[in-house]
Amino acid sequence: MGSHGIKDRVAIVGMGCTQFREHWDKGADDLMVEAVQATLESAGVAKDDIDAWWLGTAQSGMSGVTLAAPLKLQGKPVTRVENYCATGSEALRQACYAVASGAYDMAAAVGVEKVKDSGYQGLNAFPIPHDGTQRSLTAAAMFSLVAPAYAERYGVDPGELRRTLARIASKNHSNGAKNPRAQFRREMDVDAICKMPAVAGMLSVFDCAGVADGAAAAIVVRAEDAYKYTDKPIFVKALSFVAGNGAGLLDPEFDYTHFDECEMAAKDAYHQAGITDPRRELAMAEVHDCFTPTELVLMEDLGFSERGQAWQDCEAGVFDLHGDLPINTDGGLKSFGHPVGASGLRMLFECWLQLRKEAPEDRQIATADRGLALTHNLGGYPGEMVSFVGIWGSGTD
Repeated sequence: MGSHGIKDRVAIVGMGCTQFREHWDKGADDLMVEAVQATLESAGVAKDDIDAWWLGTAQSGMSGVTLAAPLKLQGKPVTRVENYCATGSEALRQACYAVASGAYDMAAAVGVEKVKDSGYQGLNAFPIPHDGTQRSLTAAAMFSLVAPAYAERYGVDPGELRRTLARIASKNHSNGAKNPRAQFRREMDVDAICKMPAVAGMLSVFDCAGVADGAAAAIVVRAEDAYKYTDKPIFVKALSFVAGNGAGLLDPEFDYTHFDECEMAAKDAYHQAGITDPRRELAMAEVHDCFTPTELVLMEDLGFSERGQAWQDCEAGVFDLHGDLPINTDGGLKSFGHPVGASGLRMLFECWLQLRKEAPEDRQIATADRGLALTHNLGGYPGEMVSFVGIWGSGTD
């Protein structure tokens, strides 16, 4: 990887996040305004103090006007970006590099998606002409292929693996039940999840992330300016992004048990941050659990478990709220919901709360003193992905 990183050169000084749910009474404008107002208040600044804005949305707007109009911004650069489900992380990444470059003193990243009253269950992606080699299955079907492939490669009984996947969902629902911003706030028993009818392969509806409306935002400044705005800033330790070339769809050796793009992004991020043992050094991680098998293999791709061992670590409670490395402490995509443009920033919002020890008492992790958190965001499908990994810290080295 060619990135030299911007470790400890940029700090997050304000964040806000709406509730993720079916917002029948609010539009994208309302959600952006709500998230931005909360973010400005947390940093103690006004919107005119922000030098430049980045907006991440997949299909809720087509230019910077999407944000500038509801916020009534005057004479400000506003850049709209999109990168599949990693769109929110992309907005944040660009805002951070803009500040690190010296181009701006203060920048903001906003992510939003409004899809629930569009007439579709998810994003209404327009058809893009291709050469006929791309996949033609639904997202649930594509990711459902991960489970039997993993079971076969590592000799795991499919019935036992089915319960492990249900345990991942149950863990995230338990965390989400403690989160007032989460879309789904009911705990779900493993047995109840296993009894749900299948929607794709061995996956039930409770193995799939929720579709929601929502927005989240962050304000970033140079690290040396951070304490002007808050006594508990969060510092950028690493930003890594990898775009796959789709070769997995054409490779007969691709076996669906790992995601190369995620592994490469993680290795680059660890190099930037100086992390050698992520399972022991990180306080927590928010990962892209679009489906339960995704979270399973990510534990290995991100270096939290050895190859073929993640299912055992999941069963042992390693990644539970009070485990050795808590994963998706806010409920993850599975329980918090997944408004595409906002999800990456929502992940950081949970790290912001946890590292600052401002999470609700029943959700505050004991490992926060480690001082480092990871967010992982992906977009696309097995074999054709983009992947973002960010590492954040409560102090500088």
